[in-house]
Amino acid sequence: MIIGICGGTGSGKTTVARRILEDVSDEHVIYLQQDSYYRNLGDMPVALRQQVNFDHPDALDNELFINHVRALRAGEAIDMPIYDFTTHTRKKATHRIEPKPIIIIEGILIFADAVLRELMDIKLFVDTDDDLRFIRRLQRDVNERGRSPESVIRQYLDTVRPMHDQFVEPSKRHADVIIPEGGYNQVGIDLISGRIRTQLQKELKRSSQTHK
Repeated sequence: MIIGICGGTGSGKTTVARRILEDVSDEHVIYLQQDSYYRNLGDMPVALRQQVNFDHPDALDNELFINHVRALRAGEAIDMPIYDFTTHTRKKATHRIEPKPIIIIEGILIFADAVLRELMDIKLFVDTDDDLRFIRRLQRDVNERGRSPESVIRQYLDTVRPMHDQFVEPSKRHADVIIPEGGYNQVGIDLISGRIRTQLQKELKRSSQTHK
């Protein structure tokens, strides 16, 4: 079972995913973030890396992301890339992920790719007001990624907001469920977690019967 969680930057996608993991148990759930699959810009001069539009679908290595999701669905392990947001490069190390019955994939542009959408059994869109999303992004980039407030504001105006309007917001129409206010919507999260637990019980029962 593959659950896609989409929404704009700072909408609360990660919070929703983690709340679901807490409710269901990460023993049986894989959590993949599309952010790990940004293209490696190691061969590009540092000054040019700063100019890349990271909110456009072309900034992501969706081919590798899709191949990894398919491999996990087929019961194969993957080596997930680890992305360094400070240098805009992939680290040499990777993260080994073994297959599990439930896969949660999360990212701002996962609904913008038709092939990726077709892999999802449930598509969730986390819908949060623009001002809250901007404040959360500003706090995250300054505190966690060493960015200056001025650079975060400039990027938001130059690329983040235009790309949200062009790609993210229109992709909301593909969602099966829209969750307002992200991780603060306990009712929405409870409903989704219940559906996942039901499916998980079916998968585990089927697996145990297969191995008898």
